[in-house]
Amino acid sequence: MKATDLKKLGGGREADRRAETAAANIAAAAAEHGLLDVAIGAFESPVGELLLAVTPRGLAYVAFEEEERDELLSRFSRQLSPRILEHSASTDEVRRQLEEYFEGLRTRFDLKLDRRMMRGIARDVLAATARVPFGRTTTYGALAERIGRPRASRAVGNALGSNPIPIVVPCHRVLRTGGDVGGYAGGASRKRRLLALEGSLPAARPR
Repeated sequence: MKATDLKKLGGGREADRRAETAAANIAAAAAEHGLLDVAIGAFESPVGELLLAVTPRGLAYVAFEEEERDELLSRFSRQLSPRILEHSASTDEVRRQLEEYFEGLRTRFDLKLDRRMMRGIARDVLAATARVPFGRTTTYGALAERIGRPRASRAVGNALGSNPIPIVVPCHRVLRTGGDVGGYAGGASRKRRLLALEGSLPAARPR
């Protein structure tokens, strides 16, 4: 590579750094002046990178790395606000508590939640799910009973599958009757890892 090429490459990197710094300054100023409605930040977890979305009301979304970012931003814009910027400082408390959880130091999250992305029966289902304690599990049927909809197991499953705040609202603690882990938006392997972390992974049944 020629020296001139190296110079151009270095200049490109410097331009990228300046752009990142400018973006960070804009986000910080927006947050300071109350103009940041949705702050985005990333968290590297044992179950993959999580994208966190926080509003002045609280934590609104936890996305697994497979979720399409452009589609998520479009949803945030429609359902929360179009004023969205990356501002990791706004997600510091969420990241701190998640880190403690994955290190086995926290069994209960103490976070404000923005529930605007929960719709219809999902609000009731996820409110009941949030009360399932660390180290315990329940079933889809029991959760349906708990919200007064005993025949709504399928609707309960759909609500859990669309949970916008997984891990913090612990839909991984809801199993099929008989102990099978059942479905999970983040995949069954993630669900098993979370249950194992909490010491509540059901024993494998003999075939």
